[in-house]
Amino acid sequence: MTKENGSGGPAGRASLNDIIGIESIKLGFFKEVQKTINELKASNSELERKRRDVQDILNGIPDVVAVVSPDYLVLSVNSAFSETYGDRDPIGLPCYQVFKGGRRPCSPCPLVMAREEGRKVCRQLQIMNVDGENRQIECSAALMPGTGDTPGKVLLLHRDVTVEKQYQAKYFQAERMATVGVLAEGVAHEINNPLTSISGFAEALSGHLGRLEACLKDDESCGDLLGTFEEYLDIVLQECRRCSEIVQNLLSFGHRDVRAMAIVNINNIILNCLKLLHPRLSALPSGIIRLSLSEEEPCVMGHPGELMQVALNLILNALYEVRDIGTIDISTRVAGSMVLLRVSDTGGGIAPENIDKLFEPFFTTKPAGQGIGIGLSTCYNIIMKHGGEITASSEPGEGAVFEVILPLLEE
Repeated sequence: MTKENGSGGPAGRASLNDIIGIESIKLGFFKEVQKTINELKASNSELERKRRDVQDILNGIPDVVAVVSPDYLVLSVNSAFSETYGDRDPIGLPCYQVFKGGRRPCSPCPLVMAREEGRKVCRQLQIMNVDGENRQIECSAALMPGTGDTPGKVLLLHRDVTVEKQYQAKYFQAERMATVGVLAEGVAHEINNPLTSISGFAEALSGHLGRLEACLKDDESCGDLLGTFEEYLDIVLQECRRCSEIVQNLLSFGHRDVRAMAIVNINNIILNCLKLLHPRLSALPSGIIRLSLSEEEPCVMGHPGELMQVALNLILNALYEVRDIGTIDISTRVAGSMVLLRVSDTGGGIAPENIDKLFEPFFTTKPAGQGIGIGLSTCYNIIMKHGGEITASSEPGEGAVFEVILPLLEE
């Protein structure tokens, strides 16, 4: 005889009510789980949408943006990275290797400066090689909040400010030249007046030399006095003329009105530059400058001040290379419808990998503090504006040659 439990079912077996109760509990549990899963899915979808929005915002920034870990590893970048540095994967690589090809952190490093100095944002200007060109990059490091004792990540932003710096350099150059022009004009007014007086009195004294000779002809003790007077007056008049030429050269160099185009003799430009450099050249061995100027007048239509700036820059660069143990050859000639200016030196020469970079803004082979790399780029822009060309050639250890070609002024 089979035993039954209190519910009327066989012993050891669950009744229908028991089974229905368990299923009801299970169904309620599954409903709660399903609800939670749906909420998580909705939350994940919202988080993914926000993540995409943030990534879209970062990708919309034209500057390179990277998230860097405290140990310098790149965690993520925006789309501007591939547009700037090409299709290479920087994730997991050190930032100094990715951006500068280095083996150790940059010095100074904006990330370290931001952390050590406790600043939220640290900005620093660096020169980086992008597609084989030296570019001025403003690096901004922004600290991101960490959790607990864990240091936060760093948001690194690279902004190319090369063009901006070029315009700043041109602006400062224009301002400097304008200041030189104002000073030169003031010098001209202040010096020309006493020079005129000195020159006038010297010429007046020269006119009285005949009377002086008549007065001294009977006095044998003063026989050499007349020769001394003549010599001294000649020197005074000569130096007055030289001072006047120097003032005029300063006025020409400082005059920056780009509309003031005129007929320019390149021979005169070279001679005027050498006059301006006379104090410096006088301290060097004689014969360091060797001239070979064209007998046919090499005249062009151009801006005297700007062309003088080109010549001065080329000569000063050559002087820097030869120091006081070499020579500089400066020549001009007319070839067909072109005027050629050639400046060559016997210095150390230029490395082959640097030849194509010489006319790039901010590229310089000089030590820090002795050049910022805008001289030759300015010369390049001036010559291009005059419809000409400027080239450089060199062999290491055998000096360098710079050639300027300008259109000859047709009569």
